[in-house]
Amino acid sequence: MDAYTEEIKGYNVGDSLDTRNSIFALEMALQSPEGQHEGANHLIHHSDRGVQYASSKYIGILTSRGIRMSMTESGDPKENPQAERIHETIKNEILRACKFHSIDEAEEAVKRAVEFYNNERPHMSVGMRTPAEASKSTGERELRWRSYREHAIKKKFVMNHTENSLPLDIGSGSSG
Repeated sequence: MDAYTEEIKGYNVGDSLDTRNSIFALEMALQSPEGQHEGANHLIHHSDRGVQYASSKYIGILTSRGIRMSMTESGDPKENPQAERIHETIKNEILRACKFHSIDEAEEAVKRAVEFYNNERPHMSVGMRTPAEASKSTGERELRWRSYREHAIKKKFVMNHTENSLPLDIGSGSSG
């Protein structure tokens, strides 16, 4: 998932935590325009500490493409909230009532869910646009909620880069 646009860039349904399943999703994401930049060193890959993401083969793909790596400290789901939220949305909002009789059925349902998530479902975190619409924009995201974390980071940045260090109301693009 692209953290700026909330757009799902790569996914795969597998029958195990085998690295090949994660590599398939990674390679799909790297086919996106963002993944095609020379060296891709503008990318940061964030994951939990799952064995599939820590495998030498997976890490080798990231390092060969110049992609920086970030992993949660302890594997606590609270350290990877965007991924946890997207899984919650796909599993419990979009696919909640679905029953699958084969992996092929599950793959097709997830494909449709990702298409819906990216192209039809508006998100508060990208100004009530779809992730596909948000991917066409630049600049600060228009949030429909207040991110106290982002506000604190901006405030610290401003405080560190002004001579008089006066507190400023820097806003967060929120409406409340």
